[in-house]
Amino acid sequence: MVNITVEDKNGTRQDLELPTDMGLSLMEVLKASEYNILATCGGMALCATCHVEVLEGADKLPELNDPEYDMLDTLPDATPDSRLACQLRISDEMEGMLVRLMAEED
Repeated sequence: MVNITVEDKNGTRQDLELPTDMGLSLMEVLKASEYNILATCGGMALCATCHVEVLEGADKLPELNDPEYDMLDTLPDATPDSRLACQLRISDEMEGMLVRLMAEED
């Protein structure tokens, strides 16, 4: 299990404990935690409706893959620490990470 903090678009933060042994993506965990993430493409890096900004811990994550980079490149609000939650598998390296939801629905 790893602990991360999620900040919604209102600035409210919530600590989550995530399992590392189930092969889940951050997107799947956020949806299961009842965050309003569309995830229209189902985790294929085709829609960016699971866009997050990694405020702390980005340096511990694997590098962007080409489809993720290409999709983030289309977003006007992407930052150097933007990621697609569907492309981030829960791992021990995420311990202490802080993410801000960027594509959360109203």
